[in-house]
Amino acid sequence: MILPQSHTSSYYAASANQHVDYAPLKGAVRADVCVIGAGFTGISTALHLAERGFNVHVVEANKVGWGASGRNGGQMIGGISGDSKMASALGVEGERILWDMGWAGHEIIRERVSTYAIDCDLKSGYVDVAIKPRHVRDLETYHRLLQKYDFPHDYQMLSKHETQDLLGTDAYIGALRNDGNGHVHPLNLCLGEAAAAVSLGATIYEQSPVLEIKRGEKATVITEEGSVTADFVVLAGNAYHFLEPKLRGILFPVNSFIIGSEPLSDALVDQINPQDLAVCDPNYILEYFRLSADKRLLFGGRFTYFGSDPEVIKQNLIPRMLKIYPQLANTKFDYGWGGTIGVSANRVPQMGRLAPNIIYSQGYSGHGVNVTHLAGQIMADTVCGTLERFDVFAKIKPLWIPGQHLFRNQMVALGMMYYNLVDRL
Repeated sequence: MILPQSHTSSYYAASANQHVDYAPLKGAVRADVCVIGAGFTGISTALHLAERGFNVHVVEANKVGWGASGRNGGQMIGGISGDSKMASALGVEGERILWDMGWAGHEIIRERVSTYAIDCDLKSGYVDVAIKPRHVRDLETYHRLLQKYDFPHDYQMLSKHETQDLLGTDAYIGALRNDGNGHVHPLNLCLGEAAAAVSLGATIYEQSPVLEIKRGEKATVITEEGSVTADFVVLAGNAYHFLEPKLRGILFPVNSFIIGSEPLSDALVDQINPQDLAVCDPNYILEYFRLSADKRLLFGGRFTYFGSDPEVIKQNLIPRMLKIYPQLANTKFDYGWGGTIGVSANRVPQMGRLAPNIIYSQGYSGHGVNVTHLAGQIMADTVCGTLERFDVFAKIKPLWIPGQHLFRNQMVALGMMYYNLVDRL
């Protein structure tokens, strides 16, 4: 059982626009749909269903946006992780279907922000950077895909010198700029979408860990102090899901960490990121960064650590950041935090059924801001009986990893060692 907690001490929590406390679930209630988990997947699902007139109740163990949805790098990146594996399974038409789905989450986010006036610092502008010649070749291949599909936003391959001028660092040898991607304050987005769902009649319960799901023609979701009986249940806990053993065994929980600086001077901003772009490198053990609305550098990466001490996080990430931006040597870092993302063994998002009226979605493997919003729409479609996109994912069978939930830290540590070697090749 997950013990109820407040938000982690991140920059996002410190700058949240809303501080709403939703009451815990008490007593027995009925709903059309019960969603377990109030991160992006669960809240997106609830909002889509509420817009269609469903009576939807969301049950959350902690707080809205408590997990990766409220802690991530805020990078809004198009595409679906593992899409090449999915395309090969779906044939020629599958490539186009996956391409379109890979950008659908962005459009959902932009529409939500506009429709419900969500204040979440949503901005366009993103750069994939290259460290090695093979990275440049990969970006050129992706550039050709953008051309092939008549991508409607501005995009441009950048030379080594153009990249250095744009980002104020000589760490990269080229880049692909894509203004169809962007960045966002993820916690404020999740909180805003939750408020929108409630405004349409959805009910959210916080501090209500689920203990059991009783299956039947109607399923009953049980917590310590209450229950929700519903026609449909949607499991949306991702890496923080501990309820169903089957779902634990097909997902790696991988920790990622972020540091947040003090607000930078205009002179430093002009040096390192004058166009306010999100940046991400192509490594498996990747690094990513962007500026917040108040011009803090938010710099993220992965390393083998299973704690949450801000000082340990800073000690690991600041030296890596200084290799890119030595001009920030005298900059103070106010925040250091981490969280867990769900990574599938084949990198393909996982959607499926545990029972005819119990469905799930998880395993976005680093593309969560975008794909969770698509997933919420697909979950809502599935409840309504439209299964085409759900089946695309459900047909890709996940790899079962025996003992994963018992030895996950050791397995993640070995995986980090392996991918560090791959990155160096």
